[in-house]
Amino acid sequence: MIDLDRWREIFQTLGKNKLRTVLSGFTIAFAILLFTLLFGIGNGLMHFFEREFSGDATNSVYIFAGNTTKPYKGMQSGRKIQFRNDDTKFINEKFENEIAFFSPNISRNNVLGIYKGNQNRYTIRGVYPDYQPLESAVMEKGRFISFLDLKKKAKVAAIGRMVEQDLFEGKSALGKNINLDGISYHVVGVFSDPGGDNDERFIYTPFTTDQGMYRENDELDYFGLTYNPKLSVDEALAFTALLTRILKEKHSVEPRDQGAIRVRNYAEGARNVQQFMMVLNVIILFIGIGTLIAGVIGISNIMVYIVKERTKELGIRKALGATPGSIVSMIMQESIFVTAVAGYMGLMTGVLVLKGIGDALEKYFIVNPSVETYVVVGATFVLVIAGTIAGYIPAKKAAGIKPIVALNDE
Repeated sequence: MIDLDRWREIFQTLGKNKLRTVLSGFTIAFAILLFTLLFGIGNGLMHFFEREFSGDATNSVYIFAGNTTKPYKGMQSGRKIQFRNDDTKFINEKFENEIAFFSPNISRNNVLGIYKGNQNRYTIRGVYPDYQPLESAVMEKGRFISFLDLKKKAKVAAIGRMVEQDLFEGKSALGKNINLDGISYHVVGVFSDPGGDNDERFIYTPFTTDQGMYRENDELDYFGLTYNPKLSVDEALAFTALLTRILKEKHSVEPRDQGAIRVRNYAEGARNVQQFMMVLNVIILFIGIGTLIAGVIGISNIMVYIVKERTKELGIRKALGATPGSIVSMIMQESIFVTAVAGYMGLMTGVLVLKGIGDALEKYFIVNPSVETYVVVGATFVLVIAGTIAGYIPAKKAAGIKPIVALNDE
């Protein structure tokens, strides 16, 4: 049962010692507030890096062709390397076990898209169906490009969410026809992309359709693939190094030529980001622990002072018949109450500050600063326990003093 007399006594004690109560509560609230803000800003940094690297699969690899920068086997530098359909077959045969998804690509920039009276310019990519997981595209409506579309060289398109918003003014684009540089394409799907608005202004069409209309002699622009997720980061990097070397041999490129064939592997970038985030987590954890320790020390000092200040009061209570157990229980209950209330106020203040910040700090690489409830609740619980222990030790000592000694305490 709730002891109303005990709680009335606690509130009377707190009311008589307003400054002491405010100072002890402020120490606790500030510790939790600082802890919440530090973790929230740390999470905002991690959210920023997660967003920046979420546009593509972390196991994706892109292969681009350029111009040679070194002479080789009697051929001059400056020679243009051109990928063709036989490179698609060559790569898939050589690396059948290492590749999960694969797509050759044809890219056209600044293509005019028109639907009725609305128009805008977009990048069009002719791709295989396997390109969808490379870009982490999520179909919101309809479907992506299919292998049947490739076979039929169909004039169909999967458009980004922002393309639909630009041209269709809030109406569904699914099943409509869109004009792309004077050619009508049937919209079979609308996708979203975790990379954001820019990645949602792409339009995907069947690779064979684009190659038949815009390229000669089986030419293509670049390749995209994902490696087998069972490969470690080191194995993935070894795979891309071997892939680069073999393609250079096939196209008679000097092995040290860095400009002719370029391979971009997201594995290394993903590993660097993971390492950075792990270090960031450790730093935030140490700062958070340091903040809590400072709060615990502050609570302990205040509780020792409070009990010392009340020694004469405790002596009077004992002289009137209060047991040591009741004295200890009263001080601990007061300590737990102040710690819990102040901790909750610090927690709520921190959460409200983080919500108020929102994405205002994005230019400092902080996006959606927030903190998980269980983290700050756990931190508050730690401070409550610390406050209990901090109150118990001096209370236990004070409760053992003889009344006559306590009454003579100065």
